[in-house]
Amino acid sequence: MVKMPDINRELLACLQCGYCVRVCPTYEQTPWESVTPRGKVFYLTQLMKRSPMDTLLGRKVKVDQEFVDALFSCTGCAQCETVCHVNIEFAEFWEKVREWVVSQGKGPLPAHSKLAQSIKDFGNPYNEPREKRGDWWPSEIPHTENPDIIFYAGCTGSYRMQRIAKAGAIVLHRAGVKLDILGGEEYCCTSPMLRTGQTGLTTEFAQNNIRAVEKRGAQAMVTTCAGCYKTTSTDYGKFFSNPTFPVYHFSQFVNKLIKEKKLKFTKEVKAKITYHDPCHLGRHGGVFEDPREVLKKIPGVELVEMPRNRMGSRCCGAGGGYKSGFNQLAVNIAAERVKEAVATGADILVTTCPFCVLNLQAGAKQIGASIKVLDISELLLDVTDPSAAPAASEGAKAEGKVAARPAKAEGAAKPVAAEKAKASAQKA
Repeated sequence: MVKMPDINRELLACLQCGYCVRVCPTYEQTPWESVTPRGKVFYLTQLMKRSPMDTLLGRKVKVDQEFVDALFSCTGCAQCETVCHVNIEFAEFWEKVREWVVSQGKGPLPAHSKLAQSIKDFGNPYNEPREKRGDWWPSEIPHTENPDIIFYAGCTGSYRMQRIAKAGAIVLHRAGVKLDILGGEEYCCTSPMLRTGQTGLTTEFAQNNIRAVEKRGAQAMVTTCAGCYKTTSTDYGKFFSNPTFPVYHFSQFVNKLIKEKKLKFTKEVKAKITYHDPCHLGRHGGVFEDPREVLKKIPGVELVEMPRNRMGSRCCGAGGGYKSGFNQLAVNIAAERVKEAVATGADILVTTCPFCVLNLQAGAKQIGASIKVLDISELLLDVTDPSAAPAASEGAKAEGKVAARPAKAEGAAKPVAAEKAKASAQKA
């Protein structure tokens, strides 16, 4: 008999009602009951109830490959948690089950093992040299030994979506923020590993990142990636220690700067914009209003909401190791989200995570949508300085340039469970 993880309460509480089935983005792509939250909980319940009688009767109650594939056919978006009538905290539940499956030698998927090996060898999931992690740093921003802020670009921002990291750093610099990066000392936050049940490196990497920031004497850390934000601000405390300094997502910190009249707009954007909530920033991190407040303050912007927003936001499809394991299905999910954005009549789809931008761009391309997909930092780059247009040319080539013209200058997180009642009330 194999010892089960500590999930008996959740398994006994599940009503098998099926509300989770209706909101599961991966079920839409693979319409099998076995991949739904309800189906996987049912399977786990059978494992929990195993007895010698199963062997006598020839029942094959075990962790097989079909269950493993179903378990990792999940973006970890936690939409199922928001509709659960018995308050199962699925965001943590699925990660706990995945960790257990990995400990049994049954997982993760091969693609996830490769990510973990790369993170172990290079400090990032892209097999890129550690010493080149800070090569994206804008030449106009001076390095400083004693910065007020450490800008944590994350792996995707450092190696793949560098224009987003550059835009974010330049915007903070324009606001007079004294910032720098850790460069080669910045390790992967380990979110790709935690979401796929591989927890072995998090303690070491958390210790490195926290102590590196402390050593520089920075007052806070600012991240551009929603996954990095969730991992550093929430998960590090489970494996090593909560940071001794505040951790802000870029959108939070920028909103703070605007309120303090340190970041001023010099252009306006005559465009209709809709906002996509990244799962790790929104449902997981409780950050919903800061990005919207920033967008509303940009002169000329008309913010329109998609029907599914905030706690009920549709997943982009890229999280939980789903994109690395099932790339085409992840792009299909992104395409459905882009369709919702297009239906609002918006000119621009803005989000606050480089991984969301990457997948939503792929979704838009798949369906031939003309809507621009931008990170909020790219939009701010174009509206905070008259000379921003040349600086934004790299992003403009891929996204299409944001129309802007001169204008007059303008002057914390709740857990998922705490928002469920509010979301249910709004739905009712």
